[in-house]
Amino acid sequence: MTEQKNKDIYHIWADKKQGISDIDFASNMKKFLQRLVDEDKMLSYRITRCKLGFRSIQDLPEWHIMMEFTGMAQLDEAFSRVVPKQGDLEKAHVGFNKFVEDNIQHALYRDWPDVLTENVTHSKITIDPETHPGNELYQDNCAICHDGSIEKAPAANWLEMLIPQALFRTINNGIMAEQSAHLSEEEKIQIVEYIVRKDRKDFPEEAELNYCQSNRMQFDLTESPAPYGWGYNTSRFIPKESGKIDSKNIKNLKLKWAFGFPYSQRARSQPLFAMGSIFVGSQSGDIYALDVETGCVKWNFAASAEVRTGIIMDEWENGKKPKKRPYIYFGDILANEYALDAQTGELIWKIKSDAHPNATRTATSAKFENILFVPVSGLEVIPAFNDDYECCTFRGGLLAVDANSGEVLWKKYSIPVPAKYSGKTSVGTRMFGPSGAPIWTSPNVDKKRRYVYIGTGENYSTPADDSSDAIIAYNIDTGEEVWRRQTLAGDAWNLACMGKGLPNCPEENGPDMDYSASSILIDLGDRDILVAGQKSGFVYGIDPDTGNIIWSREVSGGGTQGGIHFGMASEGKTLYVPLNDMKDTHDGKVWLNRKPGMHSLNTENGEILWSTITNKECKEININCDPGISAAVTAIPGAVIAGHLDGMIRAYDKKNGEILWSFNSLGDYESISGTPASGGSFSGSGPSIRNGYMAINSGYGLYNHMPGNALLLFSVE
Repeated sequence: MTEQKNKDIYHIWADKKQGISDIDFASNMKKFLQRLVDEDKMLSYRITRCKLGFRSIQDLPEWHIMMEFTGMAQLDEAFSRVVPKQGDLEKAHVGFNKFVEDNIQHALYRDWPDVLTENVTHSKITIDPETHPGNELYQDNCAICHDGSIEKAPAANWLEMLIPQALFRTINNGIMAEQSAHLSEEEKIQIVEYIVRKDRKDFPEEAELNYCQSNRMQFDLTESPAPYGWGYNTSRFIPKESGKIDSKNIKNLKLKWAFGFPYSQRARSQPLFAMGSIFVGSQSGDIYALDVETGCVKWNFAASAEVRTGIIMDEWENGKKPKKRPYIYFGDILANEYALDAQTGELIWKIKSDAHPNATRTATSAKFENILFVPVSGLEVIPAFNDDYECCTFRGGLLAVDANSGEVLWKKYSIPVPAKYSGKTSVGTRMFGPSGAPIWTSPNVDKKRRYVYIGTGENYSTPADDSSDAIIAYNIDTGEEVWRRQTLAGDAWNLACMGKGLPNCPEENGPDMDYSASSILIDLGDRDILVAGQKSGFVYGIDPDTGNIIWSREVSGGGTQGGIHFGMASEGKTLYVPLNDMKDTHDGKVWLNRKPGMHSLNTENGEILWSTITNKECKEININCDPGISAAVTAIPGAVIAGHLDGMIRAYDKKNGEILWSFNSLGDYESISGTPASGGSFSGSGPSIRNGYMAINSGYGLYNHMPGNALLLFSVE
């Protein structure tokens, strides 16, 4: 096999069991490792043994196995081959494991220097980035801004997430057109090849969209946007008069059509029903206005990068026409916020919500009166994995923006003061803090009190402060903080904590228990209560006036990828709590009390009404299958609907949690878009419902989950 640079080395230290000979131990080890090499799931391996007991770390096991991979993609393939526990490979694996003590230690290292990491989508690399001519061009023309030190310039890890078409848009016609004007077309192509790690022959072909004929191009201006879900009402409850779907007729849901998003292996944007159309974003950065009946494209707009936020629109009284041309609003992963003309797709305004190179937009903006509340999150946890990265300076933020003009009315950071120098790591890299407290999810607008509530994630660096894992209330009109309530103190964490002993892991070392679901304000009759669900597996009932905790309930043990993720839902006083609770979070920790599935709580006192736990294993479906619920859920009268990581959509009965209806989204569909459609895992957005239709995105090709690119439309008719 040809030598490749920038390889990943997976290290294992182990002791053999007593009574096992060295020869038997090593020979069984070789049988297993050689199978991975023979199947092209590993580049090479090396087995070594501590000589004469010479090691300064006395508890380090005696045997050392080094497994060499071409990159994370091949490593993932190797894990995926071993996980199913079947066939001859499993026999070799068992033959090795039965000779090994349970004190195994492991670590993952990458050849250094590594200018850019692999494409985070783990797609196949088809060039050698180190020798490719685009490397030098990138260093000469791009690196000085995209090394993470220049404000508003996306860090390199963000560029890697973009598809070639999006990069060409930026270079030729977008924000980088002036800076790249001196480059030839060939040089531009070489830079793009280098960034995405693909030869141009492996670029996806330009998609041919199915545009509507003239008779389907019109918009019904008497149908206002469905004012439920992210951006409107975080209870995510769709009443019967609006949705036309409830627990009684949901069994009649049938798939009407599937739309395949071009260039995509994940679909995370919350669709919006309005004006007889569906508005939705995509991984490619394209925004589509689709005809509900046929799925044809009325218009599309190319944003700068992937759109994972939901789409919201100006509101007006249903049955009447709007007083002004309606706008839609959304954000992209480069932290831009957009306003478009909903009828034409024309850009009205575009702003950068935060200047930090690792800032991003994951959560849907909320709209009240003429104000957009724009939340800002950040992924500085990723470069923090590198020993030479000066961690960390990002802090979460919330902007109040004039919806007509894009003017920023006020901005507040979840951490009030900027990060300060706090010393050096064990390898001499400068440290800064406090940092982090990103806002992952949609703000919750309290119209009565004129408050807006946000939930924050963990700190990224030491010291942990009172901003992490907190619910914060701001005054809508002034932006002044009213109260904050931290529910887990001392939570500082980044990806360096995934590798044992890496310098940038904060001394607190997690446990990474974000608020990644929107809070919900519930009317109990005599009082209001604010409910908030955390990745810790706890749900809190909070006094919205003071921030005091009224009750708390532990629903599960939570975890790095456990607990409550992107959205709960409620119907009246009943709260639906979806739990992810993944078995393997790849952080070396064992999370106990796993309860993946749907749970129901009484919001008056936090009492658990019922729990429907899904099968904790689903490897028979797919080697990357997990049964938990990471996506937001949606409530209808008498039921709640959830998309699971195992590719299933399930509707649960409000009374007892029994499954009323289910649909397996895995597989291929006849697509009406011109691009083949396939379903996969669900994460992020949940179902949107209007007039007897349900729209939901299927596919989450990140972090070993099952990819897909399908927008599925169901109908009860």
